[in-house]
Amino acid sequence: MRPNPTRDAQDQYPSPPQQPGVGKPGPGSGRVRRGLTAGRHTRTQKRARPYPGQVTTALPALGTVLETATWQARRQAHQERIDAWLAPHLARRRRGEKHPVQDFLFTYYSYRPARLRRWHPGAGVVLRDADPADFGPDYRASTAGATLDTPAVRARRAESITWIRTLLTATAGRPAQFGCFGMHEWAMVYRQTQDEVRHNAWPLRLSPERVATVVEERGVRCSHFDAYRFFTRPARPLNLLHPTRDSQHDLEQPGCLHANMDLYKWAYKLSPLVPSELVGDCFELAGQIRALDMRASPYDLAALGYPPVAVETPPGRTEYAAAQRGFAERAARLRTRLLDAIDRCDRQRRLW
Repeated sequence: MRPNPTRDAQDQYPSPPQQPGVGKPGPGSGRVRRGLTAGRHTRTQKRARPYPGQVTTALPALGTVLETATWQARRQAHQERIDAWLAPHLARRRRGEKHPVQDFLFTYYSYRPARLRRWHPGAGVVLRDADPADFGPDYRASTAGATLDTPAVRARRAESITWIRTLLTATAGRPAQFGCFGMHEWAMVYRQTQDEVRHNAWPLRLSPERVATVVEERGVRCSHFDAYRFFTRPARPLNLLHPTRDSQHDLEQPGCLHANMDLYKWAYKLSPLVPSELVGDCFELAGQIRALDMRASPYDLAALGYPPVAVETPPGRTEYAAAQRGFAERAARLRTRLLDAIDRCDRQRRLW
């Protein structure tokens, strides 16, 4: 039986059971956002249709009071969910071991495990009988308990939130492209020896000469700056595009694995304004995408439980594109939820 890259990745980061006190939001509005500006970039985009899959949290009405038992159960469920992902990483770190797939979520992304584990309800929620000091300096007391001081956090992070919103909206408004076939990972080892590659403790599936031939024959179509900047110097001229940080809002597209992994980064940069369950959902997706990303790379990671997706062959490219489409659908849903959470902050600011 042919390996299923999406299913195998989900074995590493399985979806959690439904959390207590949460439900599924309704379908996306598909409304148009106008006049979103970050620096010189201005976008008028239609939001992508959301993915109708599992959702672990819905945004309640502003001012919703979560009873003590409800928010404590949600906090415990979040911590248990995150602990299941953190435990292997922390154990490896204590042993001084490196993992070429899973370490990425903790080294490339800067969110510390303790912060990922900490639970926040998101903007506009009151926690019955909670002590604000237990949740951090951005919380204040209310008549019923504790709540996030959303206007203060929103004002302090205004520039960053605008930048993130513009990027998410621009990305959602573009058609997804599925023709890259993971060549960005190949461009990162192009014309390097086994000793020179980043994960040199693990062998390449093909010789450096064969890797170079595949890259030159297939070409590279990478639109993501944070992947492109890790290309080897001789690989960069082979890319169809030359992305920069300034062009990120213009080039990012919703089929890109790295753009969809980065939803985790935008989620934690928006925390505590977004529910921690949403940050966890983005982390889960990033972990599953990372597995596909490395399975489609030139590295041989079968000994770690990651059988290759041989994108140098037609069947491998078909397999890769199918998994990529599935991840893009899930990412569209998460992108919509992040934008909804930003909108919610703005609504609360207007109410106060």
